[in-house]
Amino acid sequence: MTHLEAAIDGTILPADLLQTVHKDRPLWVRYDLDRVRNALTKEMLRDRQPTMWRYRELLPAEENDIVSLNETNTPLIKCDRLGQRFGLANLWVKDESRLPTGSFKSRGLAMAVSMARKFGVNRIAIPTAGNAGGALAAYAARAGIEAYIFMPSDTPSINQYECAFFGAKTFLVDGLITDCGKIVREGKEPMNWFDLSTLKEPYRIEGKKTMGLELAEQFDWELPDVILYPTGGGTGLIGMWKAFNELKEIGWINHLPRMVSVQSDGCCPIVRAFENNERFAQPFANAATIASGLRVPAAVGDFMILDAIRESHGTAVAVDENKILEWMNLAGSSEGLAICPEAAACVGAIETLTESGWLKPGERVVLFNTGAAYKYTEAIKVDLPKLDTTRPIDYPSL
Repeated sequence: MTHLEAAIDGTILPADLLQTVHKDRPLWVRYDLDRVRNALTKEMLRDRQPTMWRYRELLPAEENDIVSLNETNTPLIKCDRLGQRFGLANLWVKDESRLPTGSFKSRGLAMAVSMARKFGVNRIAIPTAGNAGGALAAYAARAGIEAYIFMPSDTPSINQYECAFFGAKTFLVDGLITDCGKIVREGKEPMNWFDLSTLKEPYRIEGKKTMGLELAEQFDWELPDVILYPTGGGTGLIGMWKAFNELKEIGWINHLPRMVSVQSDGCCPIVRAFENNERFAQPFANAATIASGLRVPAAVGDFMILDAIRESHGTAVAVDENKILEWMNLAGSSEGLAICPEAAACVGAIETLTESGWLKPGERVVLFNTGAAYKYTEAIKVDLPKLDTTRPIDYPSL
C-alpha cells in the first residue's frame, strides 16, 4: 500500500492516517504494483493457507494488524441442473455463505476492523440492513472494540439476534438503512465513534476485493465471461472490479468479465441510473424487498458501481420482487444450495438475460451467493403437514 486516492476527483491522501471520505465520497487504496509483480508469484500462493489473507501483498493489513476468524476460501460449485433450466452449460455459484459469519460481509468487516484497530479506534458504529451488523459485531468482539449497531426494525430476526449475541449495543430503527445511517452520522461527535458505514472508510472494499482474487485463482487465472452480483451498497462488485484491474496490471490475467448488477424492482436505484445513462443514482423512494441486503435506496458508491458496469460492458437488471422466493426455492431444490434472497435475485436475472439473448448458452457464468438462506428464517419459513400417529398412516397419500 502506498496511498489513498479519492474516487471522485483523484485527490491523493496519506495511507498512514485514519481516513474516511473525501468530499463525502469514497477512497481507493492504491499499491505499488511494480513491487507486487516482483514480490509475488502464482506459485507462491500454492503454499499459503487457504484464507483471504493469502493475498497479503495486495491488501492493506500487515500480519500484526489482522483480526481474523479464519476467513477461509469459499467453494466454487458447478450447477448443471440449474444451468440447464436456463440453457446455460457452464453455470457456477461462488458460495460466500461458508464464511465465519455466514455471509460475504466477513471479508469486508474483517479488513475494516483490522485497520480500525491498527489506527487505535476503540468505538465503532454502523448502520446495517442485516449481515454487515452481525459481521461487525463478531469482529469487533474479536478485536476488543466497542460496537454500536443500528438496523431497520424489520431486519431479519437472526441478524438482530446475532448482533446482540456478540455483545454489540444493538438498536432497531423505524425506517430504512438510510435513516440508520443518519443516526450514526449525527452521533459521531457526541459519541466519539468511528463511522464504519459502507464505503465511509477505504478498507472494506479491500476485504471484499478478495472475492475477485480468489475467483481468479480458482479458475486458474482465466476469469469467467459474466459475473452476476446482488447489489445494495455495491462494495463487493466495486472491490472485485478493482481486483481484476490490479491483476491485469501485474500481468496475471488478460480477459475481464462482464459485471452484472442485480437488484429487486422494489429497490433499484442503480438499475434506473444505468438505464438513464446517469453517473449518479437518484434515491429510490419507498424501497421494499424481502432481500434485505438489496434495500439500499441511496449508495454512496453509486458512481463506482456504475463505472464498473460500464467499463466491463456489463449491465444492470431489476427482477420481479414477487418471484424472489420462487427462485430461492428453485436453487435449493435443484442444486441443494441454500442461497439467500439476494442471490435468488441473480437467478431471476439469469432468466431475464438468457431470454433476451444477452447471456449466451456457452458462456461461463458465475453467480455470487452472498449469504446463507438460514439467516433469513422469515423467507424460508413453510407450513409443514403434521401426521397423526394415533392413527394408521396412509402411506400412499403422503
